[in-house]
Formats: sequence, C-alpha cells, structure tokens
Amino acid sequence: MTAHAEAENPGRTNAEQMLALYPEMAGKVAVVTGAAQGMGAGFAAGLATRGVNVVGADINEEQMAATAQEINDALAVSSLADKPGRVVGARVDVTNAAEHEALAQIALKEFGAIDFWINNAGIFPFALVDEISPEQISAVLDVNVEGVLFGSQAASRHMQAGGAIVNMSSVSATRIRRGRGAYCTSKAAVAHLTESLAVELGDKGIRVNAIAPGYIDTEMTRWVREDPAALAHALDVVPLHRLGSPEEVFGPLLFLLSDSARYVTGNSIAVDGGSRHV
Repeated sequence: MTAHAEAENPGRTNAEQMLALYPEMAGKVAVVTGAAQGMGAGFAAGLATRGVNVVGADINEEQMAATAQEINDALAVSSLADKPGRVVGARVDVTNAAEHEALAQIALKEFGAIDFWINNAGIFPFALVDEISPEQISAVLDVNVEGVLFGSQAASRHMQAGGAIVNMSSVSATRIRRGRGAYCTSKAAVAHLTESLAVELGDKGIRVNAIAPGYIDTEMTRWVREDPAALAHALDVVPLHRLGSPEEVFGPLLFLLSDSARYVTGNSIAVDGGSRHV
C-alpha cells in the first residue's frame, strides 16, 4: 500500500486554528512545562489566547524567555484574543522536585493561584533494546516519569478543589516502537501514574488526566518528516493517513482543563488518528 498524500485529506488543514470557547477559563492560571518550543509553546499560546495566565517553564531558560516574549507580543496585536492572558517564562529542571516547588511559587507570586498544571516536558531517545544504556534509561525515567510525579506533587500542594492536572503520555504507552523501548516504558508508567494520581488527588477535588498523542508534527518527530520511509510508514498505519498537528492536541487539552470535563478524571485520551488500533 502506498503512502497517502496528506493533501488528499478533505476539509480544513490539520494545522488550521480550531475554535473552542470555554469562557470560564479566562483569568485562570496554568503552569506548562517543556514550553519553550513545540507542543508546550503551543499550549502556552493557546491558553493565553483564551485569557489564561501562564507560567511557561523549560530547562532552556533563554529560549523560554524568548518564547514567552514572542507569545505576549503576538497576543498584543491578535484579533483572536479579546482579553488575553500573560505568559511568564521560567526555568525548571523537571528531574528536580525542589525546582517544581519553586515554579509553583513563581505562579503564586505572579498570578496568585494555580488552577491548571500541564506536565508536558519529555525526551524521546532512540536505542535498540540491547543497546539501552543505564544512563539512557535513567534519564528517560527521570524526565518523563519523575518529572510528572514531581510536577503533580507541587501542583497538588497549592491547587484548590476544581484544579486540573494533565500529563503527556503517548500511544507508545500501549504500542511498541522499535528502538524506543525506554521511551515506551516511560509513557506506560505515565499512563498508570495518572490513574494513581487521579484516585489519590480526587480526595482534594483535583482531577488528573493524560493525553496520548500519536504521530504529531512537532520538533520531536521531525525525523519522520525527514525520512521518506518513516513518513510513508506513518501515513500508512494511521487510519486518517496524515500526521496530526499540535492544534489537534490542544483541543483535547482545553476540554480536560475546562468545566465541561469536571467529572472526567483518571483517563488517557488518545489523539493519534486511530493508529493505536492498527
């Protein structure tokens, strides 16, 4: 079967702005990790467009500051943002629990509350199973799993009932990708940790869910675009026969943070064009 051309997909393009109005979110405060670029930067911008004040954090402090400034400048002239939120950049090493608490304190100092916390930071290493080094498995578990736990702990210490945490899992939590054994293991752990957090933090009225993206066109998956064979495979195994866009992940994120999902917790929503079924 030949790869399906994305241009054959009818309707609007997958990168087109998707309008979703949740007026109750205006004035809320969100923390987004891994927000200097890619999906995290898109989350920060999309939330701020809807009036949410955002602390965007990344280990690359300089790039995070530049991204925050770029988003704020764009919002100042945007016709989509009636009363936009503000984005503040900060540094965080998500493997360090104390730095998550410091990040929470920045949000409280700048905006006075924490309503949403998005554990987005992650790494995507490659190595065949017999080549996974102790350093690689430690790094991926530290960032992808401990980062989620430490972020959720910091969030839960300061959130009021009604707060929401969203973790980034992956369809790789349930599907095997050759050469991504460490990554798949970490995302399976995130999916299960999300359920554990939802059960325990439900006592505080805090909801915890995860999003499990598939092939999304970001910096992390640039290798798919740059490898014709990989792109052909991706378009073939995704039932919708195209890559997803960050905007199409942002839609489910908005839902999970909104009052529309106030009775939804402990779930992982796949945003993968159906690839988990193939």
